[in-house]
Amino acid sequence: MRIVDLDENTRSHILSDLLKRDPNNYDAYGKTVQEIVDDVKERRDEALFTYTKKFDGADITAENVRVTEEEIEEAKALVDPGLMKVMERAMKNIREYHQMQVRRSWFDTKPDGIILGQKVTALERVGVYVPGGKAAYPSSVLMNIIPAEVAGVESIVMVTPPGRDGKVNPVTLTAACLAGATQVYKAGGAQAVAALAFGTESIPRVDKIVGPGNIFVALAKKAVYGHVSIDSIAGPSEILVLTDETANPRFVAADLLSQAEHDELASAILVTTSRKLAEQVAEQVDVFVKELSRKEILEKSLENFGYILVAPSMEAAIETANEIASEHLEIVTKNPFEVMTKIRNAGAIFIGEYSSEPLGDYFAGPNHVLPTNGTAKFFSPLGVDDFVKKSSVIYYSKEALEPVHRDIIAFAEAEHLTAHANSIRVRFEG
Repeated sequence: MRIVDLDENTRSHILSDLLKRDPNNYDAYGKTVQEIVDDVKERRDEALFTYTKKFDGADITAENVRVTEEEIEEAKALVDPGLMKVMERAMKNIREYHQMQVRRSWFDTKPDGIILGQKVTALERVGVYVPGGKAAYPSSVLMNIIPAEVAGVESIVMVTPPGRDGKVNPVTLTAACLAGATQVYKAGGAQAVAALAFGTESIPRVDKIVGPGNIFVALAKKAVYGHVSIDSIAGPSEILVLTDETANPRFVAADLLSQAEHDELASAILVTTSRKLAEQVAEQVDVFVKELSRKEILEKSLENFGYILVAPSMEAAIETANEIASEHLEIVTKNPFEVMTKIRNAGAIFIGEYSSEPLGDYFAGPNHVLPTNGTAKFFSPLGVDDFVKKSSVIYYSKEALEPVHRDIIAFAEAEHLTAHANSIRVRFEG
């Protein structure tokens, strides 16, 4: 990995470099995605099944598009019992964490006849997109479904691409069953997102779509936003490790590579106050890359978006971390909790040398669906709040409204909205 002295020019260059990874920059695919979305909206099942045959090679029809109970039982039988137990333990942690996020409706009653409040209501139907193909990501299934289930969503509709044999990956399907998916459909890509957004004869329309996917899925979610809600337009994975001289260089190198292996656009950045540690980490990265299975992806990722930044002070290092606003931020310093209090922008914060990023990906409980590409400055991790909506509640008695009604009339007339003013005035005529 390249070692660079951190200054204003360096920071500006890196921020500009990282923004090139934003999915919103991939408009070359936008026209194709929009055509697919429009076609599914128009032709519904017919278009969905045509694209499934074209892109996934599977013969899917209205008769077999929904996963059956028999298919779920068959999938469970194929999953390693040891992995099943691991998923169940992870689920317990994820559910307990998200149960702490649950909000309740509240009402405040005043003695003069005013009741104000907020009514919290779970979304009725949510769509969860899960990538398919050879790879299976059961952790992503758990992280997207469990918060919805905890929030009280009645219908959790999962879509995932089938294999050429028309079957869903057994690990993916088992995770969906364990987590609480109410329906699973064999559909993927932009066409599945469109089906969830507009509904087809076979797949019901949902209120919100969540879940990761490739650039076509990301752009499809962007295209249907407004017709339905979405979680985010997710970009490539990223990690920033913030250290001083006390960090273990072998641990740091391993953690940087844990995200760099995702794909060639993944970002791995070390910001440290120690040049000696920077050099040690760079050496250890080279050792690991030669040993790990995804060598080519790691090399491209580090070449494109891998940096070791040597900061003149911890204050400068923290300022840089806040500017980059990384999806994953590890703090490995002498006083990591003190440093944590100064962090404003990060998707998830991992504190101390034994809180490695994969702990959050799989097991600890906090959600691993996190804001990317600097959006941690204003977005939060996926959670229970993403699956509820809030309604304001207002009640005034006549006695409560009377002393303030002229104020409301004055406000409305100042905005030249005479019907607004009249709506209040008529209640006190005569």
